[in-house]
Amino acid sequence: MQFSKGHGTENDFVVLPDPDATLDLTPARVAALCDRRRGLGADGVLRVVRWAALTDAPAPVPGVEWFMDYRNADGTVVEMCGNGVRVFARYLAHAGWLSGGETPVGTRSGVRVVRMDPTSPDGEISVDMGPAIVGESSTASVDGAFFPGVAVDVGNPHLACVTGHDIAALDLTVAPGYDRALFPHGVNVEFVSPLVAAGGGPDGELTMRVHERGVGETRSCGTGTVAAVVAALRDTGRHTGTVAVHTLGGRLRVTVEAATTVLHGPAVLVAHGELTRSWWEAAGQEPARVSS
Repeated sequence: MQFSKGHGTENDFVVLPDPDATLDLTPARVAALCDRRRGLGADGVLRVVRWAALTDAPAPVPGVEWFMDYRNADGTVVEMCGNGVRVFARYLAHAGWLSGGETPVGTRSGVRVVRMDPTSPDGEISVDMGPAIVGESSTASVDGAFFPGVAVDVGNPHLACVTGHDIAALDLTVAPGYDRALFPHGVNVEFVSPLVAAGGGPDGELTMRVHERGVGETRSCGTGTVAAVVAALRDTGRHTGTVAVHTLGGRLRVTVEAATTVLHGPAVLVAHGELTRSWWEAAGQEPARVSS
């Protein structure tokens, strides 16, 4: 049972190569894999599978071989992951399954086109993330403080809150409050500094922290950076541009165009190894947990 470990700006993943969809990837096993004490430790699991082999995903798109079957650390199935799809592409290149510099990848949010130099071990990878759909205004709350924001759909739900508050001081160990009627399936919440000028290329830069549903605060979030940039641009009366985003785990760039968005950033494979079969079998049984 092979695995790899990788990260995109320290948003980390266990990668499970399963081309023919033979693994019984239960929520309990995902949670065990992602546990940083009893497992390998990660923000989520990326299963590398041929789209035609899946029975619990949207119908395959002709010409798209590979599907990113992504699960959050709590075992929930998730529509899309921007950092994850870059790590996914890096693994395809490592395994020799990448046919060229531009590759379409299937996700539960549709096809995402990944562009990379397959000979570069850890260089920048760009992903066409599709259009970001701006929804209703809403509010997040942390420790009794309220932060106005806007709903942004990047294939998964986000609430991006542009604020002049010191975001470094926020306690994100507990999930922020949000409107559960607007986000019935949960939401990723971004706290975003106002857009400021940047030298050397980008139209501006900002800083972001994020609390991801099913995970907690993460060092970075690819789809979250897209939502953050869309919200920050709108805050200045703009709808397009290229913005540098500083996360706890590193720097990303987002280009917002009239018809789509593009995420640019690194993806690194850290290790390759083998899971113990007895551990995998035991992890398939839901463990008893005592809430703290």
